[in-house]
Amino acid sequence: MAYDLVVIGSGPGGYVCAVKAAQLGLKVAVVEKRATYGGTCLNIGCIPSKALLHASEMFAHAAHGMDALGVEVSAPKLNLEKMMAHKDATVKSNVDGVSFLFKKNKIDGFIGTGKIVSAGKVSVTGEDGKVQELETKNIVIATGSDVAGIPGVNVEIDEKVIISSTGGIALEKVPQHLIVVGGGVIGMELGSVWSRLGAKVTVIEYLDKLLGGMDGEVSKQFQRMMAKQGMDIRTDAKVTGVEKTANGAKVTYEPVKGGDAQTLEADVVLIATGRKPYTAGLGLEEAGVKLDNRGRVEIDGHFKTNVEGIYAIGDVVRGPMLAHKAEDEGVAMAEIIAGQHGHVNYDVIPGVVYTQPEVASVGKTEEELKAAGIAYKVGKFPFTANGRARAMLATDGFVKILADKDTDRVLGGHIVGFGAGEMIHEIAVLMEFGGSSEDLGRTCHAHPTMSEAVKEAALATFFKPIHM
Repeated sequence: MAYDLVVIGSGPGGYVCAVKAAQLGLKVAVVEKRATYGGTCLNIGCIPSKALLHASEMFAHAAHGMDALGVEVSAPKLNLEKMMAHKDATVKSNVDGVSFLFKKNKIDGFIGTGKIVSAGKVSVTGEDGKVQELETKNIVIATGSDVAGIPGVNVEIDEKVIISSTGGIALEKVPQHLIVVGGGVIGMELGSVWSRLGAKVTVIEYLDKLLGGMDGEVSKQFQRMMAKQGMDIRTDAKVTGVEKTANGAKVTYEPVKGGDAQTLEADVVLIATGRKPYTAGLGLEEAGVKLDNRGRVEIDGHFKTNVEGIYAIGDVVRGPMLAHKAEDEGVAMAEIIAGQHGHVNYDVIPGVVYTQPEVASVGKTEEELKAAGIAYKVGKFPFTANGRARAMLATDGFVKILADKDTDRVLGGHIVGFGAGEMIHEIAVLMEFGGSSEDLGRTCHAHPTMSEAVKEAALATFFKPIHM
């Protein structure tokens, strides 16, 4: 059967692209190497990790957060097996949802390893070794990313003692000591899960701050919060070795600026040093598809590779490795193939760290604005001055808004606090419409809500806040 579009990969980019293309009237097939659809995100990434983050937060709240509210309970007991069952049920519900969407939109799904034979042809090799060939007018590569190791260090990940994020959501018992190599989003989220469940957690980060490219002030506050929660955080530290021992594993590291090496031992070591594009076995070299110097598929402004009829989206191309970025690219990609004008605004893609409290960011950081020579103004408002936050004992953190000094157009927003991942979107919508801090500050917000802190930060940006 001939298709208008064959998508290789059914993660957030791939399945959204397929569904949108089918909605636009195209005949679509999806090739997926896993037994279930949804890619890394739904199977072993975003979704299961959020199930564990929420469950571990409930456990910690029951243990430490209720007495001050007048709710007295005995010490909670952890049933890790049941918590993991909740995580697995959440995953199943989501991947089943993607299967339903494929059926509803008459999308043909093929389970097997996809390979581009040439422009217009994709082969699918099933588990039984049988190969079938699909003919198509267009091919979209949406194969996502894989775990990256530690640059210059040979690490053997067994997912039991030395683990990646895949093993980090499936441990059979709470480790006494967990070392996290990498203080980015994945490392801090999974580190916080096991810390709340009772593990001693040590984070070793190469950079001089956590969360990589996040706003510097946000990162500092976040690091203080995580340290207050009991995490041992060591920045400016270069890991030079990770190896298994008789009782677990050991990590050797040294100061980035030079100095004596140190060795730490732990039951489990989590390697959370980022991800790399997944292109293995796709036949890209044979098909003539170019990769860039970081192993990503090279594309133009419309997701097109150098080979006619072959496109790529998501983690396998440039840009932030975020599920929602891939989804937006999937929609734009389908619209382009259908003859419409798909577009993604890369200046307005929010990022969230789902710790407690959360961290959320959209647009430019102060560091980026300074580097670009853009004159800007800053408005900030702390949750300590927010009535709802006080009532909930959730006063950690602040909202920070950055706007152009001359035009007042909002260029970035950063939130550390309870529910930050939900609150960031009003700043994103404002930015999508080119709004100013005054627009946001003059918009009526319900009282009492955490979101009033966003309004107050906007008021602080263009004039003065009311409640501080």
